[in-house]
Parts: sequence; C-alpha cells; structure tokens
Amino acid sequence: MANLKVAIVMGSKSDYPVVQKCEQKLQEFGVEYETRIISAHRTPKQAEKFAEEAEMNGFGAIIAAAGKAAHLAGVLAATTPLPVIGIPMKSSTLDGLDSLLSVVQMPKGVPVATVAIDGAENAAILAVQILATGNPELRQAIKDFKRRQEEEIVALDKEFNEGK
Repeated sequence: MANLKVAIVMGSKSDYPVVQKCEQKLQEFGVEYETRIISAHRTPKQAEKFAEEAEMNGFGAIIAAAGKAAHLAGVLAATTPLPVIGIPMKSSTLDGLDSLLSVVQMPKGVPVATVAIDGAENAAILAVQILATGNPELRQAIKDFKRRQEEEIVALDKEFNEGK
C-alpha cells in the first residue's frame, strides 16, 4: 500500500501559527503533508476542486483549520470521500466558540471529526491514526507515542510525590 499523505487546509494565513503545530506533529511521525490556504467563502470553487481531487492526489485524510464562520471542514467533507478533521480556530469573536460550533454541528451525512479549539496537535495525531489503519509501521509509531506519553506522566508523578 502506498504511503498516503495528509492535506492541511487553512482558511486564512493568520491560522498558520496554530497549523504549524500540526505540521510539526506530522513531521515527528514522518508523515508527508501539504499545507494550503483555501477559503470556503472567498474561494469556494478552489475548495470544491481541492476536495474532489484530494484522493486522486494521494491524500488519505484532510485537516481543515478555520475560524469564525468556520465552514471549511464541512465544505471539504461534502465533496470528498476522505475523512476530514476540523480544527476550530480561536478568533477574536467569542474566543473560538463560534468556530467550534460551526465545525462540530454538521448535518446528517456530512461528518467532520472535530478537535479542540486550536487543537492542531490532536488533529495531526488523529490523522496519523487514520492512516495507521492501513500502515503497520505508522500503527507501531502511534503505539510507541502513547507508551512514551504514559512513561512521561508516570515519571512526573513519581518526581512530584518524591518532592513532597
């Protein structure tokens, strides 16, 4: 099976500081990605074309980051058979609650997996888990990642309790 890559689509360049964390996490797992700026509202034809061609272009999952009226993930999900993960972006309006509700409240038949507001790292990890269903090496990398997380918390707990 060919190694699939992840598409990261952001609605605005201002989303990049958060999206960069997503890129870094994908790099940690050695997953190839492509990052684009495509707006659901200002470039709807490009959004639709990108989603229609994503599978053919070697993507296995799409991460969509958008704020305010955050329709990007839904627009992409409506047009592609690939799983779409939405990152609601914290904005100056309502601290991102508007974005969260726009991403998570999808109509029946158009699912979007949604992570926390500005949850770029979790979006990347979820994308890796999706790709890992068909890739034993990635699956092992996820298992190793979870084991390291556990070890870190156990060590922190031990250090904390020894310092009392």
